[in-house]
Amino acid sequence: METFTRFLDSIDSFVWGIPLVSIVLFVGLLLTIRLNGLQISNLPKALHFIIHDEKNGKGEVSSFESLCTALAATIGTGNIAGVATAIGTGGPGALFWMEVAAFLGMATKYAEGLLAVKYRIVSKDGNVLGGPFYYIEHGFRERFGWNMKWLAILFAIFGMVAGLLGIGTITQINSITTAVDAIIPSGEFVNIGGHSISTVTAVTGLFVTLATAVVIFGGLHRIANVASFIVPFMAIFYVLFCIFFLILNFSEIPAAFKTILHAAFNPAAVTGGAVGSIFIAMQKGISRGIFSNEAGLGSAPIAAAAAKTKEPVRQGLVCMTGTFFDTIIICTMTGLVIVISGTWEPSLGLEGVNITLEAFRKGFRIFSSASGFVPYFLAISLTFFAFTSILGWAYYSEKCLQYLVAKSPKALLVYRWLYTLAVFIGPYLTVSAVWTCSDIFNGLMAFPNLVALILLSGIVARDSKRFFKKFKKMID
Repeated sequence: METFTRFLDSIDSFVWGIPLVSIVLFVGLLLTIRLNGLQISNLPKALHFIIHDEKNGKGEVSSFESLCTALAATIGTGNIAGVATAIGTGGPGALFWMEVAAFLGMATKYAEGLLAVKYRIVSKDGNVLGGPFYYIEHGFRERFGWNMKWLAILFAIFGMVAGLLGIGTITQINSITTAVDAIIPSGEFVNIGGHSISTVTAVTGLFVTLATAVVIFGGLHRIANVASFIVPFMAIFYVLFCIFFLILNFSEIPAAFKTILHAAFNPAAVTGGAVGSIFIAMQKGISRGIFSNEAGLGSAPIAAAAAKTKEPVRQGLVCMTGTFFDTIIICTMTGLVIVISGTWEPSLGLEGVNITLEAFRKGFRIFSSASGFVPYFLAISLTFFAFTSILGWAYYSEKCLQYLVAKSPKALLVYRWLYTLAVFIGPYLTVSAVWTCSDIFNGLMAFPNLVALILLSGIVARDSKRFFKKFKKMID
């Protein structure tokens, strides 16, 4: 297993090396400049569009349901366990680079949403298929006259595998069972596949697997309905919990920000040499940030394409708010909780969700009764977040498969069973290997999408200029 882990780490280091990190930042910066800082100037407008549906829009779900489906996939273990992993391995400075990538990523996510709606396919029965595979295929042909379907197919393959074996299934269920096992220790074990597994892990894994099957076999509308109910409720609940923690530790916030900024540019001074270079902090922060908000990954535009809208720019703005809510708000709060509590220190030997769990437990220790409630609250939050991520990625990866095999009911049915099976086996894999595999698949998926965003940025800028010019005339 150690040899296999080292092999995965070497692939991860190559995929998430300087080239991809540089491209992610470059794409976000390029779009930010070409769109004149749209993520700042048009954020209020974007927030307004979330709750005001467009009249007579074509699609399968409302803009709000589309956003919730996307947030279902993004607001998950990345916000609780992913931030902890980034800070635990990259030091507090990783949070700074996560925020930088998220700010630039808002422009990236906007472009993805715009292109997804612009180049989507809407059949006569209202079924929608859109996303990077379509704006790669059709956008390149329209803009340059190039036949780039091979690149679209490559993205679809990577996206399908990412959902089936990485970010969509194994990572999410692994974090759920780890959290539940931490708060409900079991002295009883069962033998599954030659591994000794606690009964709590086995039962939790089975329950989540069955719940997943019930929802994903109901299709997009059932996924959207579940997501639009769970995501807003749990996100608000978790944010309020974080705010309460920060109020209790208000005096420590300035020092935490100082530590984060210092560690971003001189990590060794803060971590005592545990993190020796800026690049490690950048790599962990950016990769975990993309894992969390998926800006540049190409997954969110698959959901955006299904929105009932006639205006690509409008949906791009709605799409952009996903990164704002996910990383700028939720990940920042989780990161501050961890840095203030000091549970990221390597000497403590904690990893993944246990870093966040101990952080909250430590912060609420002054309330003996509340401190005992913390683990249960965090486990419930992570369970719901991760479960909705499983559902969101089930939709994403199935759409990738649909692009590859067209409408093959048998292939889609088999895939749903394989997806459910992947959820079932997820709890029995090691944490480090799970996160490394997710990073690899995410990186491979991002490459084709980032190439498309660079080459199609001119279309994004042109259509945006036209829309805002027309919109300004309408309100003047």
